[in-house]
Amino acid sequence: MILETEQSYLDIDWFFTDNKNIGFVASAGGKLPKSVSMSKDTIQLLASYFRELPAITDVLVNPKLKEIMINREVNENYLSDFIFMAEKGLYSFDKTLLNNLDDDRYHLAVSPVVALNISDLPSEISNIVSQTINSIRINEPLIISSFL
Repeated sequence: MILETEQSYLDIDWFFTDNKNIGFVASAGGKLPKSVSMSKDTIQLLASYFRELPAITDVLVNPKLKEIMINREVNENYLSDFIFMAEKGLYSFDKTLLNNLDDDRYHLAVSPVVALNISDLPSEISNIVSQTINSIRINEPLIISSFL
């Protein structure tokens, strides 16, 4: 289990679904959904699986990203990991206010042109990802309380 004190300073890659598409999130010191924080091993398994997938699509950088990230620079270095994951068909999100556990907002950084579908995953992986379901559309900003 990942305690809230750890969540406040770790940058943890986690994954979710809207029952169709798959999202990748960089926590950047943000609060995790309970289903994610339950197991470090599960987080590592999913991260390894998705990072090893081949690129399948072009990507779209959120055109509002510079407005959202007022005090942070949007450059190639910042975007590289979000692009890397979006090229695999995952919607890529970042923490809006870094290292602020009380603020549970995340924003969409990069979208895939062609999304990977939850039904395309092996059952072992889809069963794990399906434990973290977002109740709003995948291309909308995330709020941890929107997770079932």
